[in-house]
Amino acid sequence: MSVLNLISTAAATAEAATHEATINDAVHDLVEHPEETVSKFSEFFHNMWDAIVRAVPTIILAIIVLIVGLIVLKLISKGLDRTRLDLTVTNFTKQCCKIVLYVLLITVVLSTLGIPATSIVTVIGTAGVAIGLALQNSLSNVAGGIMLMINKPFKIGDYISVAGVSGTVRQITILYTRLDSDSNQAIFIPNGQVSGATVTNNNSNGIRRVDMVFSISYDDDFEKAQQVIFEVLKRNEKILKDPAPIVRMLEHAASSINIAVRPWCNCADYWSVYFQTMEDIRAAFTAAGISIPFDQLDVHVVKE
Repeated sequence: MSVLNLISTAAATAEAATHEATINDAVHDLVEHPEETVSKFSEFFHNMWDAIVRAVPTIILAIIVLIVGLIVLKLISKGLDRTRLDLTVTNFTKQCCKIVLYVLLITVVLSTLGIPATSIVTVIGTAGVAIGLALQNSLSNVAGGIMLMINKPFKIGDYISVAGVSGTVRQITILYTRLDSDSNQAIFIPNGQVSGATVTNNNSNGIRRVDMVFSISYDDDFEKAQQVIFEVLKRNEKILKDPAPIVRMLEHAASSINIAVRPWCNCADYWSVYFQTMEDIRAAFTAAGISIPFDQLDVHVVKE
């Protein structure tokens, strides 16, 4: 065995002996002087209880501040709901206010508990920087949401087309915009994409033009077909008189005369007017003896 091993073994033996002596002394004191040990335990629990009692008023005050703060947050939220602001702006403002007010409320509660305000601000600032670095892409969505609130290209309830999808705007949050598609699918688009894309708002002007094309045979009377279409449009109460609908010859196609039909209606009535007009003109053409052509193939057999 080397000298180093001998020294290490001796040191370990000495340390074990020291621990054993300490334990033996503690047991001896407990056996020989039990009243002192009980007194020390009693003093420890007494000090702990005094600390709890002294902290109770502070804890109660912090709880009161928390409850009052939550009530104030609800009152502010209800106050924003009652304003005459646009629903889109109201919802976005509520979300921003909630974040700011919750941070302030936490700061006040922690300050009430005796934590220095400078330490709280430092921790919040450090956390904000760390979160900002971790969520760089999300920050672009926050900036996009702010731009949407400033420019207001659409509002909740509008039917829009953006980023290759279409739907009714249901919600605009800090990070994303929610659309409900025609088939009632929820579509979530990051605000960064929305603010940088071309947006088609189908509701902003109040009224829309319904573009349709109907075909008749070359053997049919165009003026008669035109009059039939006008009669159908006049009977539909959802079609506007001003602007007046347009019914004109669109083109001479390979096997038909195509007629452009352009009525106007309120945005909310668009699909109702579209489907109803398609069905009514088909029935009117049949009743008037106007044929709707379809592709046909004529085969000529030449006998030699």
